[in-house]
Amino acid sequence: MHTSSPIICIVPRLPPAIDGVGDYALNLALQLRKDYGTKTHFIVGDRSSIVSPQIEGFPVSRIKVHSASELLSLMPSDTGTVLLHYVGYGYAKRGCPSWLVEGLERWKSTGNNTYLVTMFHEVYASGAIWNSSFWLSPLQKNLAARLARVSDRCVTSKQHYAEILYQLSQGKQTQISTLPVFSNIGEPEQVPPLLERNRCLVVFGGRAKRLQVYRESLAELELACQLLGIKEIFDIGPSTGLTLSSVNRVPIVEMGQLPATEISSILLNSLTGFFNYHPEFLAKSTIFATYCAYGVLPASSRCSLPTDGIEAGKHYWVPDKETTDCKNWVEVQAIADNARTWYQTHNLLVHAKTFAAHLEKTIVEH
Repeated sequence: MHTSSPIICIVPRLPPAIDGVGDYALNLALQLRKDYGTKTHFIVGDRSSIVSPQIEGFPVSRIKVHSASELLSLMPSDTGTVLLHYVGYGYAKRGCPSWLVEGLERWKSTGNNTYLVTMFHEVYASGAIWNSSFWLSPLQKNLAARLARVSDRCVTSKQHYAEILYQLSQGKQTQISTLPVFSNIGEPEQVPPLLERNRCLVVFGGRAKRLQVYRESLAELELACQLLGIKEIFDIGPSTGLTLSSVNRVPIVEMGQLPATEISSILLNSLTGFFNYHPEFLAKSTIFATYCAYGVLPASSRCSLPTDGIEAGKHYWVPDKETTDCKNWVEVQAIADNARTWYQTHNLLVHAKTFAAHLEKTIVEH
């Protein structure tokens, strides 16, 4: 796909901001440029972001005011292609970016050759009655429905999200691509077997997700270390604010924020990666994706019924005093291998190919 006009890519934030969606969008844009010659112009929706005029050779603009008119002023007037990375809370404090949806509706209604592809990283929030998300959910749902209907193509990370979007679009979106997210820390071509790795465990990710590990699943973390004979724990990411020294006499090394190359090296030499994330949402977890890509043993504090092709005991390991015997390294290696095989079906190359096919339609149909 060699287009003269750049694709407009709307994102909440971009690096150096710590934002999984921003990392995803940038890595996808880089792969699209490499494989298909696709040019991208980023529009950043977070007004508080410190934005450079370009990133990796891509021009960047920033929304100064959250209004439909401001968005339209940065968009091609009557033609063009937009790739939107949608997560409501990325564009509005309460997860209701009415300005964004209104702006895109106006752009689509006035332009002759406009084409909108939306990647729904989330659809809408839900929660207990005492949470604000419970009360805001109807508005978030309405915005997602409008966005699904105004989009020419929709992509998402979970099959359940695809089913919701089909219903919200009132039948317009009949072919919604489902692509679990890829690793934002690269994808090694080859990985060493577990027995050749150091007896190290990695806790990787943002501050909140790692806090969950230490606050909510310490017993499972201790058990994982015991069963796997772990000698060292690497804590990678922004400071948790906790005083971390050891878990059941296994020392914790706080690595802080590291460049991708250093994280890559640690993962390739580590035995397992631990996470506390609801198993039903693993398809949208870049942490889980990274563990899978690097061939470490993904270790979870909890399990769930099979979802998005991910199965407990087959694609991730749950430490259990009663049933787990990690002396059988063939079984443990099989879990790591299964996870990596599952990952390869939707790696970055597959993402780029899928999005290129969707964006290519703009040339065919125009």
